[in-house]
Amino acid sequence: MKVSKEIRIALVAIVAIVLLYFGMNFLKGMSLFSTNNRYIIAFQDVTGLAASSPIYSNGYRVGVVKKVNYDYKNPEADVQVEVDIDPQLQLPKGSSAEIVSDMLGNVQVNLLVKSDGTGMLKPGDVIPGNTNSGALGQLRDMIPAIEKILPKLDSIMGSLNGLLADPAIAQSLHHVEAVSGNLITTSNELNALMARLNKQMPGIVSKMDGVLDNATQLTGKLNGLDVETTMARVNSTLENVKQLTAQLNSNQGSLGLLMRDPQLYNNLNTTMRDVDSLLVNLKAHPKRYVHFSVFGKKDK
Repeated sequence: MKVSKEIRIALVAIVAIVLLYFGMNFLKGMSLFSTNNRYIIAFQDVTGLAASSPIYSNGYRVGVVKKVNYDYKNPEADVQVEVDIDPQLQLPKGSSAEIVSDMLGNVQVNLLVKSDGTGMLKPGDVIPGNTNSGALGQLRDMIPAIEKILPKLDSIMGSLNGLLADPAIAQSLHHVEAVSGNLITTSNELNALMARLNKQMPGIVSKMDGVLDNATQLTGKLNGLDVETTMARVNSTLENVKQLTAQLNSNQGSLGLLMRDPQLYNNLNTTMRDVDSLLVNLKAHPKRYVHFSVFGKKDK
């Protein structure tokens, strides 16, 4: 029995289509004859998720997304995502899933395997899912705050530009440069002074030792003084001064009478005036008081 040319072409085309289909599924990580367990993950948002997206558990690939079912009649309902999981992975009840996208936009599903102690999930059970926005989500959440900050930054930059354009700032910078130069000079002078002090320090220390020795000797001499005898002498002298002061203040004695008797003072003053008048008269008429002659004859 001969097969016509048309039949052979048709068979080759069918085989090529089948091989192409299997090859595409293989490249997507899907297998038509797989014995994987199928579960359903419910997401509210499946942005970027599509069939053949990988599923990981602790960084290890354990399955693939088979189909994404969207309920057009009830848009508010969760999106049902059918996934095939390696049967060797037993999912405890309480496990969940999350959609994760990286900086390049690649999307994957991570299984968060946790147990609530009530048993294992069975194929066909629904696994709760959520979206982990990652770094992009955090950046997206920061955008409103950044939008509020941008006007303030613009105002700050304008103020800063105006401040830098002020000639006084440039002059101040020149002054700062001059001050820095003066500080460097002063620092060098201080270093030189400290070097000289370090050289002179032994001599200063020896002089201080001498001063301390003299202070020690003086302290020893002070300790050797008879303070009680000295104070007794001082008290005796003060007592004599007190007695002398008392005599001067009393009417006894010449000095006391002279200081306290006004009549004696007036008589003494009168006597001094008389003596003064006598001396004046003696100077004016010496012949009245002194008489002498060469021939022995008095001149009356």
